[in-house]
Amino acid sequence: MFQQKAKILWNEAAGPAIYRIGLRCPSGFRRAKPGQFVMLRISDGVDPLLRRPFSIYKPIVKNNRTIGIELLYKVVGKGTSVLAGRTQGDTMDILGPLGSAFRLPPGASSVFIVAGGIGVAPMVFLAQYLINNGLDAADCLVFLGGRTREELLCGDDFASMGLSVHKTTDDGSAGDQCLVTHPVEIALAENRPDIVFACGPAEMLSCVIGILDAHEVACQVSVETMMACGMGACLGCAVTARDRSDTYYHACLDGPVFDSDRIRLDLPHE
Repeated sequence: MFQQKAKILWNEAAGPAIYRIGLRCPSGFRRAKPGQFVMLRISDGVDPLLRRPFSIYKPIVKNNRTIGIELLYKVVGKGTSVLAGRTQGDTMDILGPLGSAFRLPPGASSVFIVAGGIGVAPMVFLAQYLINNGLDAADCLVFLGGRTREELLCGDDFASMGLSVHKTTDDGSAGDQCLVTHPVEIALAENRPDIVFACGPAEMLSCVIGILDAHEVACQVSVETMMACGMGACLGCAVTARDRSDTYYHACLDGPVFDSDRIRLDLPHE
């Protein structure tokens, strides 16, 4: 983990309320893994005071050397609104890489990637990592879901790697009109993978976990949750454990990537 000043290389719109920001980081991200995240101080002042968590979308590589990272984010509140106003050449305080990463189990050779909305952010890095480490593109199926066409993100990123992409939208404006879990369940019966990687809203992940439990397929999920510190101090990112009866995990330290049999996403925190 490194704390450093990162220089903004670009911060540009990639769709309605969707931005990509490139950050040149002096050190620490050569060994970053897909699923890990950073805590970014949005403002040089006190508003907003707390850092914001962002999954690593892509490493930035120049002359075979990692010089920084790219983040994909959606403007949903004050913090991300301020971030969207930051410009090329500005510097930002960044802490990372943090958290656990996705892991390809030994011997696994076929993969499903399931992403909903902005939950796609860490999955492009994951797909790139898998392909670079020998996974055949034909053995990796991608399922993208969104409420509308505008919320289907990164399809071109996956297609450029030669991956097959199945798209769904709630309103039918692109792809099939259904939940993203529907084609996943159909595909499981036709082409059972060795493992499924998923990221998206809690409701989507809970449904994915239920389906894969029934099919007895291994799954790793990246949990989206609010974080104030990213280091386990505030205890605000609790996730209900199902492999231990009397405790919670914390997404910043124990996750954000979890084996699906360790957590429950359908229980409210007390």
